[in-house]
Amino acid sequence: MDRVTVQEAARRLGISQDAVRQRIRRGSMRHDKDDKGRVYVYLDPTDTNPTDVHDASQDAVHDASRNELITELRDRVRFLEAELTDRKEESRRKDHIIAALTQRIPQLEPASEPREHSEDPTEHLDKGSTTSINESRRSRRSLWVPLLGDLASASRLLRRRIKG
Repeated sequence: MDRVTVQEAARRLGISQDAVRQRIRRGSMRHDKDDKGRVYVYLDPTDTNPTDVHDASQDAVHDASRNELITELRDRVRFLEAELTDRKEESRRKDHIIAALTQRIPQLEPASEPREHSEDPTEHLDKGSTTSINESRRSRRSLWVPLLGDLASASRLLRRRIKG
């Protein structure tokens, strides 16, 4: 048991001096007075506040772990900022490519082959003749051939311009 002053007891227990005096009045703390009238309290080492025992070393450990955490968070922020910059640059490049391609579309040369189709596929047929489903399909298919040819030549032209 340690014999300490009221002030020291309050500090060790983590309570106010008035709270220590209240405990003395209630008789829940062992105490005595010296010949000058000074009050001393007897404390068991297990009664003290555990945070006061190794206060300096715990503060150093707490500061070190806090500094590590701050460093880690700063590193993460730097990484995310760099990632955001990269994404912005990538988006800017893609926008530039799209704009360049959009400008080139009207510059494409017209197809070298004239289109050989009519607006209405039934225009060729006689009113009184009967056509089979296969003939109708063939005529519809023949409408797509010139169009696909135009698209293929436009695609080749575009590839040449992009490479060149």
